[in-house]
Amino acid sequence: MSVTSRAVVATAFGGPEVLRTVETAPTDPGPGNVLLEVRAAAVNPIDWKMYAAGPGNDPARLPIRLGLEVAGVVTAVGPSVRWLAPGDEVIAWRVTGGYASHLEVSEQVTCRRPRTLDWPAASGLLLAGTTAVHTLSATGTHDGDVVLVHGGSGGVGRMAVQLAGLRGAQVVATGSPATHDDLRALGAIPVAHGPGLLDRVREAERTTGPVTVAIDTVGSDEALDVSVAVVADRHRVATIAGFGRAAELGITALGGGPGADPGTAVREAARAQLAELAADGSLDVRVARTFPLDDAAEAHRESRDGHARGKLVLIP
Repeated sequence: MSVTSRAVVATAFGGPEVLRTVETAPTDPGPGNVLLEVRAAAVNPIDWKMYAAGPGNDPARLPIRLGLEVAGVVTAVGPSVRWLAPGDEVIAWRVTGGYASHLEVSEQVTCRRPRTLDWPAASGLLLAGTTAVHTLSATGTHDGDVVLVHGGSGGVGRMAVQLAGLRGAQVVATGSPATHDDLRALGAIPVAHGPGLLDRVREAERTTGPVTVAIDTVGSDEALDVSVAVVADRHRVATIAGFGRAAELGITALGGGPGADPGTAVREAARAQLAELAADGSLDVRVARTFPLDDAAEAHRESRDGHARGKLVLIP
């Protein structure tokens, strides 16, 4: 195959300064796989955590290709591909090396791009969305619940707010005052995080009734302590970030952290559901900023700062 691809790799362990753009030469896609021309690749915190300096880093892993979710156009298909053809527009998660101009992926990790989402937004739907579905499934969120979402303006939090509402739950969501209009537009009651959070949640309960579920996407002591203070059943408190205290508090840890439930089957099953909800306009993906592929280091610096109000996306 004559296509030359560009890809971002981490050449060492450390900060964003170790990222480099390199040329690669994609081969013809193998059985069950397709080749994508990547139109957008979402940035997620797990991307920069993969090469962060720390004990036990194995130099044999270097260079590390980055990026777990993309949106793109199928340009070639391998043997045994059943559903896709060249020209199809898809989103894909979980992939390896999504920060690239071209990428070979399994047909099994793709679904059709919802036409309601442009390329950058489409690339940011699945990782946050499947994680949010997992939190709601693990806590048994249903019609009539009152759900407290910590970090409601972040990628996973914003999805959890929307999906909880679609399940018939009322939502109280924490965030900075600058995010409150957006949270209200999504149907949540916004409360500011920071000192006095428990009192503000109690005030919101005067409108919603008692909080029955808490979803922590932040991992702070504040979020965890408030969650167990307001939710009577600790099995209905889930965190995707506070792994260090989850066992101590008797709450549910989800994702890739120590002792956490990865929820692989739940998350994979949610892929098509999320695409359908986005396609009919029920889910919104907010993109905060896009960057050229060569500016992946800048995107990671902004992601690490934690102040982006929406997805950060690379455009090859």
